[in-house]
Amino acid sequence: MLKVGITGNIGSGKSLICDIFRIYGIPVYDADLETRLLMETNETIISLVKKEFGEESYIDDKLNRSYLAKLVFSDFHKLHLLNAITHPVVIEHAQQWMNKQTAPYVIKEAALIFESGSAKGLDVVIGIEAPYSMRIQRVIQRDGLSREEVLKRMDKQIDQEMKMKLCDMVIHNNNTVSLIKQVDDMHKKLMSYKVK
Repeated sequence: MLKVGITGNIGSGKSLICDIFRIYGIPVYDADLETRLLMETNETIISLVKKEFGEESYIDDKLNRSYLAKLVFSDFHKLHLLNAITHPVVIEHAQQWMNKQTAPYVIKEAALIFESGSAKGLDVVIGIEAPYSMRIQRVIQRDGLSREEVLKRMDKQIDQEMKMKLCDMVIHNNNTVSLIKQVDDMHKKLMSYKVK
């Protein structure tokens, strides 16, 4: 079975693209969602987060997201530390999930596929690119963040152009080319792709 990654910087439209792939019956592993769930259920992650970021990282066994976000998005070292705690667990969890699927191919959606090292376990990586200003506006509207908060988060990801060069295929989410057509073309290629 083919293991496909979908990546792109914040606000690029990864979730929208994955929703289109789901219409074709393709299972999608949402790394952001699964990370949030694992941060509240995985004992290793919970104990390490409390040790490194303080007991106030959790309130009544629920992750204190706003507290943690303020810490990690203003300090690269703390963000790197949090990623070092969560990424290995999420990568292993994703691999186990993918191995249980029976579709012709599966998708792992993750913003940090290259940064986390999880690209190594994938056969193909698709990048989603969108104009800078469009990405900022999408995240402001979606998450209710200020422009400054969005820029801080964007600053922690590798440059979009560099990320797209690392990908095997690219979908352009810029309101000029049909996303459905692009996904349909890619789906046909992936259905005929042979795992090396």
